[in-house]
Amino acid sequence: MYTQFAQDLRLARRKAGYTQDDLAHLLAIQQAKVSALEQGVKRPSLEEIVDLSLVYGRSFESFFSSLLSERKAALQNRLERLPNLRRVTAHTYNRAGSLRRFKHRLKRSSVDG
Repeated sequence: MYTQFAQDLRLARRKAGYTQDDLAHLLAIQQAKVSALEQGVKRPSLEEIVDLSLVYGRSFESFFSSLLSERKAALQNRLERLPNLRRVTAHTYNRAGSLRRFKHRLKRSSVDG
C-alpha cells in the first residue's frame, strides 16, 4: 500500500516540477520527511494529506485509493470476526441494523473503488 502511495507521491511531485525542498516548504515539514513519504517509510498526517490534495489538485480518494482499498479490506475482515453480543440492551438495540448497513456500505464502496 505505502509503496503505491510513495510512487504516486513521487510521480506527482516530479510531474509538477517540484523538488523535495519545494514540497517540504509548501507542507511546512522537513525535506527528510518528504523523502521518507516518497520511500514509503512514513505516513502523512491528516493535515499533510489535505495539503497534498490541495497542492496537486487531486481528491483524497484518487490520491489515496490504495490506502482506502486496504482499510476497507481490513474493516471487512474485522466485521466478519466481530463477536456476538452477550445480551441486547437499550444501548445495543440498533447494533444489528447498523452492522448490516455498514457491511453494505463496505461492499458497495469496494465495487465503486
